[in-house]
Amino acid sequence: MNAAARKIQRIYLTLTLGNTLAASFIWGINTLFLLDAGLSNLEAFAANAFFTAGMVLFEVPTGVVADGWGRRVSFLLGTATLATSTYLYYLLWQLSAPFWLWAAVSVLLGLGFTFFSGAVEAWLVDALRFSGYDGGLETVLGRGLMVSGAAMLIGSVAGGVIAQATNLGAPFLLRVGVLLVMFGVAFWLMRDVGFTPERSAHPLEATRAVLTASIENGLKNPPVRYVMLAAPFSAGVGIYVFYALQPYLLELFGDPHAYSVAGLAAAIVAGAQVLGGWIAPRLRGLVRRRTTVLILSSIVGALILVVLGFTHVFWVALVLLALWALVSSAGTPVRQAYLNDMIASKQRATVLSFDSLMGSSGGVVVQPLLGRAADVYGYPASLAVGGVIELIAVPFLLASRRQGNRADQAHAPTSTTNPGAPPSQL
Repeated sequence: MNAAARKIQRIYLTLTLGNTLAASFIWGINTLFLLDAGLSNLEAFAANAFFTAGMVLFEVPTGVVADGWGRRVSFLLGTATLATSTYLYYLLWQLSAPFWLWAAVSVLLGLGFTFFSGAVEAWLVDALRFSGYDGGLETVLGRGLMVSGAAMLIGSVAGGVIAQATNLGAPFLLRVGVLLVMFGVAFWLMRDVGFTPERSAHPLEATRAVLTASIENGLKNPPVRYVMLAAPFSAGVGIYVFYALQPYLLELFGDPHAYSVAGLAAAIVAGAQVLGGWIAPRLRGLVRRRTTVLILSSIVGALILVVLGFTHVFWVALVLLALWALVSSAGTPVRQAYLNDMIASKQRATVLSFDSLMGSSGGVVVQPLLGRAADVYGYPASLAVGGVIELIAVPFLLASRRQGNRADQAHAPTSTTNPGAPPSQL
């Protein structure tokens, strides 16, 4: 990696650190925050579903911003929107607002995150290629995951401790402050490199063009399509599990007000992300095909959730949670690298945003479904059902593997690759 590429990597890691730190202040206590506001389990996870619905609704329009006005502009709009909507969440909690207001602001939160999805990763990959870096993306993306995990570890623990020492609203105000700081950092450091925005005077036409490009370069590209079709099951379950573990662990712990325990759960996930980001490129070095990592990650993660659903001992649940997070995290950079190597630069942000849309669409359905299961049968049963749903992603990943795309074996552990190798070859 040359000096220019190292500079791009430093900026990417700085943005990842700040944004994840800000976001994670509430991750350990978000479900408890919603329940404390008077929402039921169904309403709390329905609010989360409206958040993911907002991501589905706005992924394509914000893709127009990223491709038409630049990835930097998209990032700045994301920090401003997320800071505003987070503050509105705090006000709703103070007012014990009705559910429809929570649903509306949750959609606005989803809008904030769609400005980030696709744009930051596309900015990184294009800038690295422009700087002359031609190595495997797993290494850089793995470092990003490690930094994100470290930030999440700090933020989630701090959020839980601060909530217990003060109240459940304080971490939300802290998130707003850090997001405002990150707006200034991005405004100063971030520049679009290796990419020229294509501005259009007709937003509706631009949106239509982005949607068409997403379909042409995503869903109509078989190996990409099957990875995207797996996303609703894996991402939808992952979102639910992360937030359901907060009240589930407190239930096992026996103290509904031990908010620091909920923060501990998020911290374990964060620590697993750090380790998973370190493992990812090394795991990739052991197998020829990237899809091997993705398939094994889905199967093992699903089985852990099923076992977690039958666990009634607090410390055993923590260990299983750590294993589940580690398995999921180790597969994430490999999946990102696999997709990026199959996407042209011009459509990168568009297709990555559409991939995020696919994952969010699963969350819209899966979260309230499993939330209702938690109301009727309890959290353990809902986690086991989530594991079964995640297994549905495996046939789609196998279908992507069968396409034999060169990206599946790019930067393989040996010096040569065999694109014509049978699918059974690891």
